[in-house]
Amino acid sequence: MTFDFRAAALVQIIKQDYQNFPNEQTYSIYAEDVYFEDPLNKFQGITRYQKMIGFLGRFFHNIDLELHNISQEKNIIKTEWTLKMTSSLPWKPRLVIPGWSKLTINQENLITAHCDFWNIAPIKVLLQNFRFLQDN
Repeated sequence: MTFDFRAAALVQIIKQDYQNFPNEQTYSIYAEDVYFEDPLNKFQGITRYQKMIGFLGRFFHNIDLELHNISQEKNIIKTEWTLKMTSSLPWKPRLVIPGWSKLTINQENLITAHCDFWNIAPIKVLLQNFRFLQDN
C-alpha cells in the first residue's frame, strides 16, 4: 500500500480549517463547482460556499467548531464534530449542533462534495433560539 502525501496534507488542512472556522478557510482545497448540502441548504459552487461561511461569521459569534474525529477511506473523508455558536438575537442564545460531514475527493485531491449531517433535528436547533421560553 502506498502512502498518499497529498491526501495526508489535505486532512491536515481540514483540521486547521476546523480550528479557525469560520475565519481563514482554505477555499483552494475545494473544486470550483463543489456541491454542498446540509439540512437547511443545498447548492453548488465555491462562491456560494464562501458566502455561506461568510454569513455564519457575520450573523453568529463565539463560533467553535470542535473536531472529534477525522478519517479517510479511499476518496471519502469523514469528520465528526460539534458546532457551537451564539446567535445575534438580542437575548444571545447559544446553539449547539452535533454532526458529521462526508467530503468527497477527486483525482486532483480537491473536495467535490461537502455534505453535512446533523445528529439533531433542524427544528430542535431552531428551538435552541427560544430556550428562555422553556425555562419559565
